[in-house]
Amino acid sequence: MNTTTSGWINGFIGMVIFSGSLPATRAAVEGFDPAFLTVARATIAGVLGCLLLLANRQARPTGREALALAVVSLCVVIGFPLLTALALQHITSAHSLVFIGLLPLSTALFGVLRGGDRPHPIFWLFSVAGGLLVASFALTQGAASASFGDLLMLLAILICGLGYAEGARLSRHLGGWQVICWALTLALPASITLSIMTMPSAFAQVQTPAWLGLAYVSVFSMLIGFIFWYRGLAMGGIAAVGQLQLLQPFFGLALAAAFLHETVSPAMLATALAVVACVVGARKFANNLPMRDDKSAA
Repeated sequence: MNTTTSGWINGFIGMVIFSGSLPATRAAVEGFDPAFLTVARATIAGVLGCLLLLANRQARPTGREALALAVVSLCVVIGFPLLTALALQHITSAHSLVFIGLLPLSTALFGVLRGGDRPHPIFWLFSVAGGLLVASFALTQGAASASFGDLLMLLAILICGLGYAEGARLSRHLGGWQVICWALTLALPASITLSIMTMPSAFAQVQTPAWLGLAYVSVFSMLIGFIFWYRGLAMGGIAAVGQLQLLQPFFGLALAAAFLHETVSPAMLATALAVVACVVGARKFANNLPMRDDKSAA
């Protein structure tokens, strides 16, 4: 199996795992405060990541790598989980998944900025069109609480795109699983401290779905999914493998309907399809070039 094919396979597995993240987070916030959920999932995944690094006797990152890891940690370990958990107190996971259609575009934008590429002007036309579609969808929902949840989701997508792009660049030097494990380990002192500070006074009232949601986002969304995703991006390329995210809203909508019994309205589905079409057009004109002096993922 060649490197490109392996990259696509790893990326697909990561995308499928991430598809369950928002429905699982929605279930988890029914029993846990968003702040506690964010640091608890980072703590659980951080302990597992630290053990993986110790078991494989990984060398410590250099100063420059540590700085990039801090960006990854702030974006995907803290920023995206916290913002989505807060958003899902106001909107359903099915509603939030419409915004995931913008994640490939966000990743591409930061890939362009970090890589110094010059996209075709049509790229920006598709970008604006996608943003307007999402904004129009949010405005048609009417409720103020939904609008606040929409804003949080947009911020989450922006931050996640930066974390994906930075992590993918770093994965070419450190390896896919090493990047997320080091990012989690870097955040571990803070996540443990904050977990203790935000811990609920009692857990008796927390229902089973919330516990299952916490387990999923901790082990799969926060660790295992990133191992496959970063490895796939590093081996197959950000521009190519990143397109797999176009499938994520549809996998996520199916999971939300199946496990949370949420209604997937025709408007949600139509908006998701339209956003995906804009992202496909934008990706066609992104003109991302392979990064030089990079090694294959470990």
